[in-house]
Amino acid sequence: MTQATRQLHLGAFLFGAGHHLAAWRHPEVDPSGFTQLHTLKEWARLAEAAKFDAIFFADNVGMSDAPADTLARNALPHVFDPLLVQSALAAVTERIGLVATVSTTYLPPYHLARKFATLDHLSGGRSGWNLVTSGSEFEARAFGLPHQLEHAERYKIAHEYVAIVKGLWDSWEDGAFIHDKVNNRFFDPAQLHRVTHQGAKFNVRGSLQAPRAPQGYPVLVQAGSSNDGQDLAAASAELVFTAQQTVEDARAFYRSLKSRLPAWGRSEDDLKILPGLSPFVGRTQQEAQDKFEQLQDLIDPVLGVGLLSAFLGNIDLSAYPIDGPFPVDLPVGEGWKSRHALFNKLAQRDNLSIRDLYKRVATGRGHWTLVGTPESIADEIEHWFTTGAADGFNILSPTLPHGLKDFSELVIPELQRRGLFRTEYTGHTLRDHLGLRRPVHPAVAAARDPALLHIA
Repeated sequence: MTQATRQLHLGAFLFGAGHHLAAWRHPEVDPSGFTQLHTLKEWARLAEAAKFDAIFFADNVGMSDAPADTLARNALPHVFDPLLVQSALAAVTERIGLVATVSTTYLPPYHLARKFATLDHLSGGRSGWNLVTSGSEFEARAFGLPHQLEHAERYKIAHEYVAIVKGLWDSWEDGAFIHDKVNNRFFDPAQLHRVTHQGAKFNVRGSLQAPRAPQGYPVLVQAGSSNDGQDLAAASAELVFTAQQTVEDARAFYRSLKSRLPAWGRSEDDLKILPGLSPFVGRTQQEAQDKFEQLQDLIDPVLGVGLLSAFLGNIDLSAYPIDGPFPVDLPVGEGWKSRHALFNKLAQRDNLSIRDLYKRVATGRGHWTLVGTPESIADEIEHWFTTGAADGFNILSPTLPHGLKDFSELVIPELQRRGLFRTEYTGHTLRDHLGLRRPVHPAVAAARDPALLHIA
């Protein structure tokens, strides 16, 4: 794909009342909106009208053990099951992709493979699985574990898990269901391939009941930026969501991840990298700044410190002065290692206090924040896109639906005017939107290896 024809990919990350830590307190935000189907439909249709590649839903399971008074101030943990939400939204949208987050740590691979294959069929090939390994102690306890698994162990499990899921998605060749009434053959038995897997973590034998998905596989999305996360992404992911604060860091990550692909027999076009972006858009710079400061002024210090503590592995920061230097020698836990590193880097680079840091990351939990006009924001997006820092962006609206409307109605037309983003969908599946190949079934690959029919 030439630079002249290359176009941005944009995701709309829909999350609660919005991504800003204080979004639910905004006077124009309905804090219960995300619990109402008619509201979710409105947001999905708005994103589809703007021609986003996909809508994206995150997930977490369980509630933190933080004091109830602290939890009572925070709207971010309260999310619905993203797969159920996307199934509902599949019925009221036609073209936009539907990405849902599910952890490899707590759901058996057969369940996941079946659920996403079903969503892909029901949506006409628009599903995507955001693979996470879960980083919270409270999630582990919710599922009966005394502690979170070690970071490296979670990713080792994830590699095995993905192999099983792909094998299950290949249970059937594309033309297996022949529906031959005369000869009494609902399917061609020669085109059935059972998974037989005995591994370190899982023992699986079986096949899915449903025909092969319209996309072959749902698009595999991954968000880990650590070395373990990058290795998993290079092996399996087709879309990577990452947190990067500067164009230089984004370029370094982009080069690091893309350079790992050849070792897995993959090309750069097989994986798209979308950093997160939290935009505050105004028709003037002052209007944008006012929107930003209005939310910043609503941040509760207790909640801000709590946000840092959670991403640092539930480390108690109360012993440190809130306006003193951020402690950069904190132990690294088994949770969000890449986010821990990012927070430390921010604090050291800009000499931030604890208060400074939580205000910096309150907009999107460490994702890049832009405050500006449609033109200035488009300038920055174009710069990152054309200088090897990103294939597009996952948009984290500070409030919903207001932030999504601002970006859709003000920034996207500017990107379209510059020829950087589509004005109409040209395909029907999420793979079409992203320019990703449909996986060829192993049994019909030109140079097939019979060993690929079963997972070793």
